[in-house]
Amino acid sequence: MERRGRRSRILAAAAVGLSGLVGAAFLAFHAFREEPATAGPPMPPAAASVSSPAVPSTTPALPRSAPLRLEVPRIDVRTPLMKLAQNPDRTVETPPLSRAQEAGWYRLGAAPGSRGAAVIIGHVDTAGGPAVFYRLGALRPGDEARVLRADGRTAVFRIDSVERVDKGRFPTRRVYGDPGYAAIRLITCGGRFDRASGHYVDNVIAYGHLLRTTGAR
Repeated sequence: MERRGRRSRILAAAAVGLSGLVGAAFLAFHAFREEPATAGPPMPPAAASVSSPAVPSTTPALPRSAPLRLEVPRIDVRTPLMKLAQNPDRTVETPPLSRAQEAGWYRLGAAPGSRGAAVIIGHVDTAGGPAVFYRLGALRPGDEARVLRADGRTAVFRIDSVERVDKGRFPTRRVYGDPGYAAIRLITCGGRFDRASGHYVDNVIAYGHLLRTTGAR
């Protein structure tokens, strides 16, 4: 993975033409557009229940509370969570490259631990090296992701599946739609780096469901 990471970083610098400017190895905004029928990711009030690769959780969902920190032991991720919303064109914001070692929570969707799909986005790398979700594709079913929330509770999720999808076929409804229980989606870039566009061609998505909660009540 190191060799591949070095190659992608070299290509990133070449794509922008300026060695000091990084803008290639990050989550392309258009990857999170809604399917052609509508624009932008579905908003919580309008999101319909959809099928999901996760096994529905019997763990009761928690009231909404903002997430503060994400830990994914399998891939050595320990990161604070910034808040993300939408850009003016209704694509989903991504963390700034200056904070590539931090992930971000899409605050217009579900909060981790509450009913719905909580979406957390992070970069795979930059021209300077691996970023927060560099090893996201190494997750396996049964791995855990823990989210510390502002209410003092920790929502512990079981990873159910990990997939790599072409950005042109991003499964918007499966990622953002309400599966009927508390779920989590971790997203980054992956696959081949396209020199022409300056982006990776795929997204890596990890799907999980709420396994248990710990902490203050």
